[in-house]
Amino acid sequence: MPMTTDSTRPYLIRAIYEWCIDQGFTPHIAVIVDERVVVPQGYAQDGQIVLNLGPEATNNLAMANDAITFQARFGGKAHSLLIPVANVLAVYARENGQGMAFEPQLSEPAASPEVSSGEGEDRGDTAVDQGGDQSPGDEAAPDTPSRRSHLTIIK
Repeated sequence: MPMTTDSTRPYLIRAIYEWCIDQGFTPHIAVIVDERVVVPQGYAQDGQIVLNLGPEATNNLAMANDAITFQARFGGKAHSLLIPVANVLAVYARENGQGMAFEPQLSEPAASPEVSSGEGEDRGDTAVDQGGDQSPGDEAAPDTPSRRSHLTIIK
């Protein structure tokens, strides 16, 4: 009987996240946005979004093997986000771009999730990376282009 193993993706995401935090860097993830991803409307561009996972930008961050969940503020309003691990394209440090890129994992679409407002602590930062440095209290505008990772996939 063949033995199945879990994907290494969630373990690598958590490892790079921890490395970023230990080094004093700001961990970011690049995500393919589809019907399974729960993020506020208007912040994704070209079917992708880059999110700041730093402790100052998130509340109740949980990185499970199937999904990353947390609360973050967008336009001053708290939202609950759900990112399936399969939709994560890259995890990296904003300051130097070091991290890891992944092959896209496209699977059968699920029902379209609703975006809900969270009752979270206001950390004063937004979770969307809009490029450049943001000081606490800065809020990202939905039409501002996000900075793309300069990571490349090597085969």
